Amino acid sequence: MAAYTAADVKNLREKTGAGMMDCKKALDESNGDVEAAVDALRAKGLAAAQKKSSRTAAEGLVGVAVSGTKGVAVEVNSETDFVAKNDQFQSFVKNVTEKALDVAGDDVEALKAADYPKGGTVADALTNNVATIGENQQIRRMKTVEVSKGVIVPYMHNAVTPELGKIGVLVALESEAPADVLEPLGKQLAMHIAAAFPQALNVEGLDPALIERERAIASEKAAESGKPENVQEKMVEGAVNKFAKENALLSQIFVMDNKTPVAQVVEKAGKDAGVPIVLKDYIRFQLGEGIEKEESDFAAEVAAAVKG
Repeated sequence: MAAYTAADVKNLREKTGAGMMDCKKALDESNGDVEAAVDALRAKGLAAAQKKSSRTAAEGLVGVAVSGTKGVAVEVNSETDFVAKNDQFQSFVKNVTEKALDVAGDDVEALKAADYPKGGTVADALTNNVATIGENQQIRRMKTVEVSKGVIVPYMHNAVTPELGKIGVLVALESEAPADVLEPLGKQLAMHIAAAFPQALNVEGLDPALIERERAIASEKAAESGKPENVQEKMVEGAVNKFAKENALLSQIFVMDNKTPVAQVVEKAGKDAGVPIVLKDYIRFQLGEGIEKEESDFAAEVAAAVKG
């Protein structure tokens, strides 16, 4: 039998919405590989498009900061949510995020080497945090965005403070339109990005590996339809194009009206303002995305400790 746990079955059910027995069978067939099981369930029509899960896989905080026409997002991880609520930790994340505005590019190592506002380097402050709070912490990633003219609009979903929280978004709008026009537009776009989880600004920017994975799933589903080969090809292309449109920000349907593509929302705003507005870029950092957190069976741990 394939090596997987009850937690793997639970995880697969949450990702796909498929039934428990279907999930167990998929894990058996994939030798316990959860991602392969997701693909198998989708290919068999037993799961909808893979959910963009809001479950975080690590604790800590995301910080965002803006200075003029430059913005930055930083993720700092901790082992527990308890530490994320600690004033010392929150102050550290805020200070590090603001310091990141002075660092070129998205280089975490350069950020660690930068001077910390309260003395020493950022790395020194991080080491002190670990020693005094008593829990491992890491600066996981940072990303900057900039425009030559216009605004960078920040938004924090599930905010602990206006600058810190679980999902941080920055929207870069390049335009000569006044700030009182750009900022409300940027706020709405940021809320859309937080909710809709785009994978890239436009279709061309999507990860080729992501597209190929989708194509493989669509091809398997088309083959199982039993339809002629030329029809299958159209089915595959249609499915891939739909996936790409739904995962690229500019072609996504705007969540505020549920009918207009984001690109058209921005274009109309520019026409109303009398000057072009370009959605140049965005950042969306969700705490812990892409990190698998180890799950443990507490009851089993206690039993093992008693036996020991």
